[in-house]
Amino acid sequence: MSKAEKTKQFIIEKTATLFNTKGYISTSLSDITHATGLTKGSIYGNFENKDHVAIEVYKYNAAQLAKIMSRSFSSQYPTSVDKLYAFVDFYRKNWHTVFLNGGCPLMNAATESDDAFPLLKTQVKRSFEEWGKKISAVILEGQHKEEISKEADAEYYASIFIMLIEGGILLSKTTSDEKFLNIALDKVASMISKELSISL
Repeated sequence: MSKAEKTKQFIIEKTATLFNTKGYISTSLSDITHATGLTKGSIYGNFENKDHVAIEVYKYNAAQLAKIMSRSFSSQYPTSVDKLYAFVDFYRKNWHTVFLNGGCPLMNAATESDDAFPLLKTQVKRSFEEWGKKISAVILEGQHKEEISKEADAEYYASIFIMLIEGGILLSKTTSDEKFLNIALDKVASMISKELSISL
């Protein structure tokens, strides 16, 4: 990695929580220089403008979340049903850390970028699509291995899981009460058990 690449990565990592907490639009160039200890010239020497920093930071935040979530779908869980339960457990165990870092980066960016930041909206849309595909792939794998009902629509359940979890996060973050996220996770777990899993 070149010196310029290292500086760029330093800026992204140092401002990741800042953007996710304060907002991709509300975070100012002064906020970025304060967080990094770098000059405005150094920031603009590595990024075209503040929006470019915001896009790259969002990609970083989304990739970090995806990387952690992907562990739930790894080979350490023997069946597809186990992987789906591990996905639910990820949120049960890590909700506090996610909240301390500003909440779900996908939801935060989606709320902000709807009309005011179309370039960011495109990135968020891509993230949600990739998330849905990962869950769908696990369900399809389970159907192939006869662990999950073949009647289940993989894309439908992936969408429902995402909507429930994101809604639970939103309500829990807003009210500072984890019960809403737990209600959502309990519902997802119930759907896995009663609607997807084939009892052997």
